[in-house]
Amino acid sequence: MSHNRYLIVGGGMTADAAVRGIRQVDPDGSIGLISREADPPYDRPPLTKGLWKGKPLESIWRKTQAAGADLHTGRTVQALDVEQRRVTDDQGVDYTYEKLLLATGGTPRRLPFGDEAILYYRTVADYRRLREMADRGRRFAVIGGGFIGSEIAAALAMNGKEVVMLFPEEGIGSRMFPRDLSRFLNAVYRKKGVAVLPETTAVGFAPRGEQWELGIKDAEGPREIVVDGIVAGIGIEPNTRLAEGAGLTIENGIVVDEYLRTSRPDIYAAGDAVSFFNPALGRRLRVEHEDNANTMGRLAGRNMAGRAERYDHLPFFYSDLFEWGYEAVGDLNPRLDLIADWETPNQKGVVYYLHEGRVRGVLLWNVWGQVEAARRLIAEPGPFRPEALKGRLPEAA
Repeated sequence: MSHNRYLIVGGGMTADAAVRGIRQVDPDGSIGLISREADPPYDRPPLTKGLWKGKPLESIWRKTQAAGADLHTGRTVQALDVEQRRVTDDQGVDYTYEKLLLATGGTPRRLPFGDEAILYYRTVADYRRLREMADRGRRFAVIGGGFIGSEIAAALAMNGKEVVMLFPEEGIGSRMFPRDLSRFLNAVYRKKGVAVLPETTAVGFAPRGEQWELGIKDAEGPREIVVDGIVAGIGIEPNTRLAEGAGLTIENGIVVDEYLRTSRPDIYAAGDAVSFFNPALGRRLRVEHEDNANTMGRLAGRNMAGRAERYDHLPFFYSDLFEWGYEAVGDLNPRLDLIADWETPNQKGVVYYLHEGRVRGVLLWNVWGQVEAARRLIAEPGPFRPEALKGRLPEAA
């Protein structure tokens, strides 16, 4: 039996941020952290970005233990007893707590056929495995045109690999970007040597010597491609099983109040698996990005340690795609009303996402240092006419 004043279930960026938030308020209280990963907490974005551009692996570690947390890695929590304030891991070890944080993150979605050959990319262990595969192999299939798929395809191509990228949508990032920008990215990736196959799905695979034969299907029918490795980035599902089993409220994630408390006041939740209300957008969100993990985790830790600070933050997210990059805030839903303010079409500019005249999201395409200005714009009641947004961002420094 291990007892901690603060117990954290999860070992990602949110968990590390929570440890540091606790320490800002309580320098001495005991902290336990249980993680299913064998590795200690680390920065996740470099797994698809910096590590493929020469950043050393040692640079990603968060050094959580130095902040005064007892780490229990390679353990999976199997049960939560809210009445006894106790969790039990897969080795039968019990941990009791005074305050609990669920930072359980998400699990990669999987394809509907056998996946023993497919790398569902998410962890540093996956990075190590893909590095080994890239050292041996030459040609890779990347399934998915969203965040993970687009970044991994670019990373492999920049490291001299032949890449076939396939996804069911019309263009790369088409669930976020305007149609013209998404199709522009298709062309960019092709110029970089990536074989881009839009409106294509994976339907199965079979071994072929030391390679794999991936079955795909597009408008022309089924066919096969032969590759040395298959990587999939098709999103994640929030890990809510533990919270559900404990009777906590679930609604597209673990529901929390403005102080990040669940339906049990001694249990907090933060990160990818959490549904929280954002005042600027006027609705609940579940956000799977670094800014949310760090900011929400830190505030959850502070509130566990006795503060009462509201989480009104509207997280931003970002990506690097070859020479192009962006930062974005709010709801990037291409089905909203879009107003593009390009300095150079598809090269540099701002795209506004509106609903009933209010700005609900802002895409800053190769425009930097404007996240706070975008947040202020989203918080304004509007309504905005299109001409009022032309030239609105970037704001003068």
